Amino acid sequence: MNLAWKDVRRQKGRFALTAFGLGLLFAIVLAMGGIYRGLIEDATLLVDRMGADLWVVQRDTRGPFAERSTVPADLEDRLRVVPGVAETRRFSSAIIQRNHHNHSLRMNLVGLAWPWDRGEGLPLAEGRTLAQAHLEMIVDRSLGLALGERVHLGNDDYTVVGITKGLLGSGGDGVVCVNEADASAILAYQPSEALRLEREARVSRLAHTELDSPANEERLRGDEGILPALAPPPTNAILVKLIPGARVEAVQRTLAGWVEVTATSTEEQRQFLLQGVVEKSKRQIGLFRALLGVVSGIIVALIVFNMTAAKAHDIALLKLMGAKTGVVVGLILEQSMMLGGLGYAFAFVIAELSFQYWPRRVVVGFPEFAGVAVLVTVITLISSLAGIHRALKIPPTLVLAG
Repeated sequence: MNLAWKDVRRQKGRFALTAFGLGLLFAIVLAMGGIYRGLIEDATLLVDRMGADLWVVQRDTRGPFAERSTVPADLEDRLRVVPGVAETRRFSSAIIQRNHHNHSLRMNLVGLAWPWDRGEGLPLAEGRTLAQAHLEMIVDRSLGLALGERVHLGNDDYTVVGITKGLLGSGGDGVVCVNEADASAILAYQPSEALRLEREARVSRLAHTELDSPANEERLRGDEGILPALAPPPTNAILVKLIPGARVEAVQRTLAGWVEVTATSTEEQRQFLLQGVVEKSKRQIGLFRALLGVVSGIIVALIVFNMTAAKAHDIALLKLMGAKTGVVVGLILEQSMMLGGLGYAFAFVIAELSFQYWPRRVVVGFPEFAGVAVLVTVITLISSLAGIHRALKIPPTLVLAG
């Protein structure tokens, strides 16, 4: 006769409710691992998707993701003549937040080097890539925008022509892709009041110079007071694709002599992100998981101890009937393992049904499930010692005491 199973059947509701509570706790432990893995994938997704061999950024910076980087746009043409370089394209990225239909949209704006890069390498789930040089955008599904929807950015309305799935920035924000010129216009946009204040500031500065005159003041108040654009606006980085057989290290040595730029490989960019953006989150999540593990162990120990105390009369009767110590120990151990196993099953179901709706991406796979399964087994075995210790101290004469 399986005494543990018989005891569980006698109090099915209480046992199932207890296991469900543990399942919620185990699900949170599982989610912490999934959030950390999601952080890594989000942080490195754009780096991997761009398909570049080298990232040429501002000298002595780790940009464009780890810190601010600004390089001239004409650097793209200069890099094309470097031995080993097959193609180059500009890259810009920035976090922006706008209101759309009374909802706040926080997005990672990425500029694509039109017409060479139209978004062919993006994970499109619906729609198409960019087909026009202006006013089209590809957005991630997490932003909640639909195909054909128009979004006001800067001074223009952009139409959603493509929707990606799982294309997020290092901060977990959905990526919005437009062409490089549109991205520069969006980031440089200033409302009319800001332009008016800037013109007034220019007039104020003019008043303290020898050039002060009504004619010059009038020029500064009008559009003609803005200097013409003599060169394309700067960008955050230049992406370099090498010809087959060319060595990344050789091109890096060549570019090391250029005083204004630093050339980093894709793997170096990944490490910059992981050591900077993800490192502190990794430590915090690790500490939180450790605390949850300790709390889980304490809770399971208390539950097993109370379950054992509630069966004190039954255990005393077993001892009085001559049951060996192993029978009593097996009863407590089996019941503890059943509790942990059912709690893990609840955690698995919760993960499968709910993690996809969490605001931050939770990526769980076999390593996460296996790790939590091992953790649950260890916690259950250690926690059962409290119940076993309590059961062994129950005297057989307790039955005679009533």
